[in-house]
Amino acid sequence: MNVLLADDHAMFRQSLRALLEREGLEVGAEAGDGREAVRLAAKHRPRVAVLDFSMPLLNGIETARAIRKRAPQTATILLTMFEEDDYVLGALAAGVRGYVLKAQAASDLVTALREVANGAVYLSPGISGALVDYHLQRGRANVDPLTDRERQVLQLVAEGKTMREIATLLSVSVKTAESHRTRLMRKLDLHNTAGLVRYAIRSGLIQA
Repeated sequence: MNVLLADDHAMFRQSLRALLEREGLEVGAEAGDGREAVRLAAKHRPRVAVLDFSMPLLNGIETARAIRKRAPQTATILLTMFEEDDYVLGALAAGVRGYVLKAQAASDLVTALREVANGAVYLSPGISGALVDYHLQRGRANVDPLTDRERQVLQLVAEGKTMREIATLLSVSVKTAESHRTRLMRKLDLHNTAGLVRYAIRSGLIQA
């Protein structure tokens, strides 16, 4: 099984690589941020991508959405500290097939990889399987009002990027980037950057 690891902490990636290689799994590529993970997934077409929830430039959920579009044969597993229902449902809605708590990664990740590679959904013990049933039967309780691009802009604004830097990262004009910011602020009824940062933290796009 070929695996992509994506986490912005190099030492944590190294420990995961050692864990997986001891179990006979091949780590074919590593990424330090979400955008790099999408690029490498499209290039290498791994069987599974293991994604940290909180990554710079593109968080784990948005990375999973992008990989689903650009490398649909690659299944995704999210590594996270969040156990709350909203985060789990958000991950499932993005197409994530495995949800592993970081505190349980050493014991859960190999099992999750094998389950997900065989087409199953894996949730760390302690996360209710009823959430999966809820997602499959009824979808998310609260529909996200933002588009994929608006969520990307929101994360980058919250990370302190300027409009020019955001435009360069997204390969759009500064005017287009500003339009995305204006629309998302209107949708969220927010009126300043501080409000956007608070919303991004509450939504799990960035860490406080």
